[in-house]
Amino acid sequence: MIPHWLRYCDRTDVQSIVSAAIGGDNIGETIEGLQRFPINVRYPREVRDSVEKLRQLPVLTERGAQIRLGDVAEIRINDGPPMLKSENARLSGWVYVDIRDRDLSSAVHEMQAVVAREVKLPPGYSIAWSGQFEYLERATAKLKVVVPATLLIIFVLLYMTFKRVDEAGLIMATLPFALAGGIWLLWALGHNLSVASGVGFIALAGVSAEFGVIMLLYLKHAWEDRLAAGRTSEIDLLDAIREGAVLRVRPKAMTVAVIIAGLVPIMLGDGAGSEVMKRIAAPMVGGMITAPLLSMFVVPAVYLLLRRRQLSKENEDQKNQ
Repeated sequence: MIPHWLRYCDRTDVQSIVSAAIGGDNIGETIEGLQRFPINVRYPREVRDSVEKLRQLPVLTERGAQIRLGDVAEIRINDGPPMLKSENARLSGWVYVDIRDRDLSSAVHEMQAVVAREVKLPPGYSIAWSGQFEYLERATAKLKVVVPATLLIIFVLLYMTFKRVDEAGLIMATLPFALAGGIWLLWALGHNLSVASGVGFIALAGVSAEFGVIMLLYLKHAWEDRLAAGRTSEIDLLDAIREGAVLRVRPKAMTVAVIIAGLVPIMLGDGAGSEVMKRIAAPMVGGMITAPLLSMFVVPAVYLLLRRRQLSKENEDQKNQ
């Protein structure tokens, strides 16, 4: 036997009561100058946040009978479906992952391997990896083209400057060793390799190449002056290398001091954007330790080996003549 008050309380009545009592109902509008604001009426928050109090909400039927909302509806808390979005005309759901204390690339590659092994997708479903990883992949793809092209251009410019393949190759060969200081400082600070640190290494490579070029020019000029004076012995070569290297100590020290003084505050700062700037500045600061040492000690030593071989060959040719 169905109570008579249930016969006159259908689903539409219940839905309207729930929407008005919990969601609110606009009963009017207030005007303040040129602005209009709706007047919304609903039950107070302490009632709306309690399932038990919602069950006790009064419902008035058409015949005037007053019943409780819990008598005509089942009220409980359920987990609803996640927000549905669409992308490329396909429904999509997003899973957000926050990665800490490791580099982004290796973490995503590991997740991709686990998902490919453990998750079986039904027909019509697909998985795409987006976010910062997507930007990293794009930047990496561009760097794979830009970096070799830049190195090739640098080598061509060096060859046009020195007119010798061995001297241009000497400057290019010193670049990886000059970057070692930046790699060690990144490791000491606990920074992972990123696009920002890659930009720092590119800037460091430019400064290192500049150090090597200027050092080599001073060595060549000192040696050419002795050649013009007819001094072609190995002792004269050693004197020329010492003179050219010593002339570069003070300018190089000033350059290193200015770069470090400008970048250390950036590397130690903690303001807005510091996370990116630290990773750009760290390779430069670390490289300012190894790059000058390399250009002051290694470049003169390698230049001595190159010119000593050439000098001995020329002396043998003169003796044979």
